[in-house]
Amino acid sequence: MDKEGYSSVYIQRSGRKRDGCGIFYKRERYMGLYLRMQLYYSLNKTELILEETIEYNDLVPANEDPENSDKVKDEENIDTNNSDGTLPGSPQTDLPEDRGDPNDPRVRLKRDCVGLLTAFKLLEPPHHVIVLANTHIYWDPDWADVKLAQAKYLLLRVTQFKDAVSERFSCKPIVIVAGDFNSQPGDEVYRYLTSGISESSQGYSSIGNEPEASERSPIALHSLYSFIGGEPPFTNYTPGFTGTLDYILFSNPEHMQPVRFLRLPSVESPDIQGGLPNENHPSDHLPIGADFEIR
Repeated sequence: MDKEGYSSVYIQRSGRKRDGCGIFYKRERYMGLYLRMQLYYSLNKTELILEETIEYNDLVPANEDPENSDKVKDEENIDTNNSDGTLPGSPQTDLPEDRGDPNDPRVRLKRDCVGLLTAFKLLEPPHHVIVLANTHIYWDPDWADVKLAQAKYLLLRVTQFKDAVSERFSCKPIVIVAGDFNSQPGDEVYRYLTSGISESSQGYSSIGNEPEASERSPIALHSLYSFIGGEPPFTNYTPGFTGTLDYILFSNPEHMQPVRFLRLPSVESPDIQGGLPNENHPSDHLPIGADFEIR
């Protein structure tokens, strides 16, 4: 990537897994994002001005019962996450008993998932700042409360980061959030991200150690593909599961509009027959992307 003129920001997941989240941006011309999908923004001449990491393990309660201290530490050392190749709806190798006591939030919330927060200053046109975040949310559909907790914490951190950037650089940043959210349209995580309202009390305010927060999202976001006509039928296509799990979310449509977007293949496309990954698509997730016009 460096030979192609890209710089990067990267965070590896906690625990023993070796994947993570990365943002790659063209030093001289383009800024881009890569997270098992490819997402490129046609933004001329950008400068990285601030970055932070997100560790969802921060949701684990800090007050530990001394009597259970050794037990929790043993459970935390268990590799509790599926690999990238294991999909929602497919047979799992990490059975519930492998994950420790699911009723213990110190075990339940320790999923080793991460995210990135970055701020880029546009040099052309000048005076525009974009906050760009990406993440990989926990996979298990049976642990929807954990996924919702992570989504709430993500938007809380995005809002705090945006406010810090605004104060430090005297600007009103536009926000883009992208990633593998392991949630389909209609799931509560998707509804929370796009409508700003949580219908459930589940989340970090009820099972983590963060202060209780409003069930309304602190930031209004729009899903790119929904904004331009509808979510694709799938972004993840395997013999065991087909569905839409990946999204690009953005704020302030009055100041930033998508002008082009990447079309995904249909289920009849010959290059995805038999499921992914294959020789045409090296990931089980398809790339999504867009060009935005800054106003």
